Amino acid sequence: MTSPGTSPATSSLPTGMPVVWSPTTREHDPRHEVWVGVPTPAVEVPSRVDEILGALGERHPLVPARGHSDEPLARVHAPELLRFLATAAEQWAAGPYADLVGQDRMVPYVFPTAALLQGMPPTPATALHGRAGAFCYDTMTLVGPGTWPAARAAVDCALTAVDLVTDGEPAAYALCRPPGHHATRDGYGGSCYLNNAAVTAEALRAAGHPRVAVLDVDAHHGNGTQAVFWERADVLYGSVHVDPADGWFPHLFGHASETGGGAGRGATRNLPVPEGSGDEIWLEGVAALASWAGAREPTALVISLGVDAAADDPESPLQVSRDGYRETGRLLGALGLPTVLVQEGGYHLPTLGSLVAACLDGHQQAAG
Repeated sequence: MTSPGTSPATSSLPTGMPVVWSPTTREHDPRHEVWVGVPTPAVEVPSRVDEILGALGERHPLVPARGHSDEPLARVHAPELLRFLATAAEQWAAGPYADLVGQDRMVPYVFPTAALLQGMPPTPATALHGRAGAFCYDTMTLVGPGTWPAARAAVDCALTAVDLVTDGEPAAYALCRPPGHHATRDGYGGSCYLNNAAVTAEALRAAGHPRVAVLDVDAHHGNGTQAVFWERADVLYGSVHVDPADGWFPHLFGHASETGGGAGRGATRNLPVPEGSGDEIWLEGVAALASWAGAREPTALVISLGVDAAADDPESPLQVSRDGYRETGRLLGALGLPTVLVQEGGYHLPTLGSLVAACLDGHQQAAG
C-alpha cells in the first residue's frame, strides 16, 4: 500500500483536472514477456509513469494517492488471488529459480485447463511454478519484487480519484500503473494484476451511485472488467477495441455477441473494429458506446483510458490520431457525468503523454 499522501481536498486544486499518482507505481519492472515461447522486451515499463507526468504535470494539479483499506479491492477480487499476489515474488525469490534457470521473475508454465483436468478433482500443486498457472492465464504477465506494491498503489490512485469526485470534482484522472482491465476476479494476465477500473466502479457504487458505466477505450477488450460485472445490471460495461477475431488479445472475448448474463443481460456492449481502423471508425464506436450508456441513465462514469489504439503504438494495429483521442474525451465528457478516468494501456513512449493529455483536454472542454 502506498504511504498516505496529502488529503484530496478540492478547494485548493487549480482549474485543470486532478491527476492522482504514486511514485510506488514505478516499482513494477517486468523486464520481459514470454510470447509464443520467446522472451521479448517488456513494453509496460516504469517510464510510462514519467512520460504521462511530463505531459500533464504543468497543466493539471498533481494529487498524491493516499492509502485505502483493502475492503474495496476485496469486493472485486477473490481472497486467494490477493494472498497469492501479495507473497508471490517473495516466494519465488526464496526458491531455486534464479540458480537453476536464471529467472528472477515468476512465470507460470502449466495451466489447470479443462483439457488437463478432464473432470477430475485436482490436488493443488506444491511447487510455486506449478501453482502460478492457477492464477495467471498467460506467459506474458511476470511477477517481480515490485509488482505487488505497484499494483496496490495503482488501486490507491483509483480510489483517491473516486474520493475527489465524491467530494465534488467533476472528473479526476488516476495514473494507474500497471494497468488492470484484463484482471478477473480470480486471476491476472495481459500485463494486469488488479482491476483498477472495476475497483473504481465498485467504490462509486458504494459512494451512493445506483448505476455506474465503465466505458473502455483501450485498444484491447477488457475481458477482466467484463467478467467482474457480467451478471450485474448496476454496472454497465462497454468497449470499443480491435477485433479479437483478427487474432488479437484477449482472443476469446470481446465479440459483439457478448452482452452479459443473468441479471446483467444487456448491460454489456462490445464494438470490435477491424485492423487498420482510424479516427472515423473508432469515433463511431465511441459515440455509439456513449449513446448506449447514456440511454441507461448511469449516475457516474469510469473511463478505462488506454491510448494504445494510436497509430504509432506497437501493441495494436489501429490508427487513431491525437485529434481522435481528443474527440474521444469530448464524446465521453459530453455525457456530463461525474467521471474517473483510469489509465490502462499505451506503450509508445514518445507520444504516450500527449495522447493522454489530448483525451483529458477533450473531456474537460465537453464537460465545461
